[in-house]
Amino acid sequence: MSGRPMPCSPQEIGALFLFEKLTAEQLGRLCAEGRVEGFDPGPVYAEGDPAGCFYVLLEGTVVLSRRVGGDDVEVSRTSRRGVYAGAMQAYLGDRVRQVYNNSLRVTAPSRFFVLPADTFASIMREWFPMAVHLLEGLFFGSKSTQRAIGQRERLLALGSLSAGLTHELNNPAAAAVRATAALRERVGRMRHKLRIISAGTYDRETLANLIDIQERTAERVAKAPVLSPLEASDREDALCDWLDDHGIPDGWRIAPTFVQAGLDRDWLDQVAAAVDEATLPSAVGWLSYTVETELLMDEIEDSTSRVSHLVDAAKQYSQLDRAPFQVADVHELLDSTLLMLSGKFGQRIRVVKEYDRTLPRIPAYPAELNQVWTNLIDNAVAAMNGTGAEGTLTVRTARDHDRLLVEFGDTGTGIPPEVRDRVFDPFFTTKPVGEGTGLGLDISWRIVVNKHHGSLRFESEPGDTRFQVLLPLTAAPPDETTEEPV
Repeated sequence: MSGRPMPCSPQEIGALFLFEKLTAEQLGRLCAEGRVEGFDPGPVYAEGDPAGCFYVLLEGTVVLSRRVGGDDVEVSRTSRRGVYAGAMQAYLGDRVRQVYNNSLRVTAPSRFFVLPADTFASIMREWFPMAVHLLEGLFFGSKSTQRAIGQRERLLALGSLSAGLTHELNNPAAAAVRATAALRERVGRMRHKLRIISAGTYDRETLANLIDIQERTAERVAKAPVLSPLEASDREDALCDWLDDHGIPDGWRIAPTFVQAGLDRDWLDQVAAAVDEATLPSAVGWLSYTVETELLMDEIEDSTSRVSHLVDAAKQYSQLDRAPFQVADVHELLDSTLLMLSGKFGQRIRVVKEYDRTLPRIPAYPAELNQVWTNLIDNAVAAMNGTGAEGTLTVRTARDHDRLLVEFGDTGTGIPPEVRDRVFDPFFTTKPVGEGTGLGLDISWRIVVNKHHGSLRFESEPGDTRFQVLLPLTAAPPDETTEEPV
C-alpha cells in the first residue's frame, strides 16, 4: 500500500536514534533516494508480500502482527519515533526469501521514512561493510546452529524411542521364547504319555472318550473366565481335594493349571465318569498336558501379537510408506506416540485418555504431528519427574468451533511466570545442561502454526499445565513449493 508523498527533512530523520550518527552528506543521500509517506489508519503492508521497502516511523502509532492459523495475532504496538520494520534483511540479497515477515498497520494518521529495499541493501553494504559481515555471520550461523541442534535433538529423541521400543519388544519376545521352550517340553511329555496309553489295554470306546474329552477341554481353555485371586484360590483348593480323593498324584501342581484353563470339579466328574478308575490318573495327566500346551500356545499368540502391535505402532509413528500429507485420525497418531514413549512413563506416571471419538479425520502431515506430540509429552514427563511424586498425564481431544483441539495436561511443577514469554523461543530451555536443546517447542510451534495453519498455546500453574494444539478441521492441498519450517 502506497502512502501520500511528503517532504523529507534531513534534520528530522537525523534526529532519530537509528540515523543520529550519520553525516549531513549521508542524511542528504537518504532523503534523496528515500521518501517520506503519510498513511491514514489501515494497513501498510501484509505478511508474505514481497519485501519492497524499509519503514521507519516518524510519527503516529503502528501495530505489528503475525498470521497464526486463520487469525492475526498482535505482536507489538508502539508510537515510539524511529522504530523500524519491513525489508530488514534486504542486505542478505537472494540468499533468503525477501518477503515481509509480519503485517504492519497504523491506528492513527502516521508518517514514515521509506527506503526502497535495494537502496537500503546497497547503503548497508557501502556504509557498514563490517557490520553487514557480522550480521550475515550471525544470521546464517544461527540458522546453521539451529539446524544442527535440531538434527541432534531428533537423533537423541530417536535414540530414546529406540531404547523404549527395544525394551517393549524384549518383554513379549522373551515371553514367546520361554513359552516355546516350555511347549517343546510339554509336547515331548505328551508323546511319552501317548506311548503309555497306546501300550495299555484300553478299549476303543475308552480311547474315543479320552480324545473327545481332550477336544472339549481345549475348547474350554479358549473360553476360560477371568477369576479374581480369591475365586482362583478357592477353586484350586476344591480341585486339590478332588484330585487327592481320586488318588491323583501331584494334585497341588495340576490344580492351578486346571483353574487357569477354566476347569472345575464338575468337569473332572465328567472325566471320571468317562473312564474307569485305573485309567483316571493317566487321563488326568493327559488332559493336564493338553491344557498346558493350549495355555502355552495362547501365551505365544499373545506375545507375537504384542510384537506385531508394537511394530505397527512404530510404523504408524514414523509414517513409513505413507504420503507426507494425508487425511489422518489424530487418535491413531496419539496412541502410537504414547505407545512409543511408554518406556518413559515408568510406574510413577499414569496416562489418562479423554478422546472424543466423534471427531473427524483431518488433513495433516502425520509424521510431523507425531513429532509435536513427542515434544509435548517429553516435556510433561520431565516436569512431573521433577516433582518427586506420582503424576498424571492427561491427553484430551475435543472440537473447538471449526478446529480440533488436542490437549496435553500434566501435574508437574508448572512453568514459572518469569519465563512464560520465552518458552517458544529457539534454544531456550529450563532443563539442566545437556538434557534439552531448547528447540522442541520452537519446532512444535512451527509445525503447528506454519505447516498446519493451527495454533499452539499453554496455560500453567503448579500442578496443572496444559499445552493445547488447535488444528483446522479442513485445509487446502499443500503447496509443495513452499519452504518447510523444519
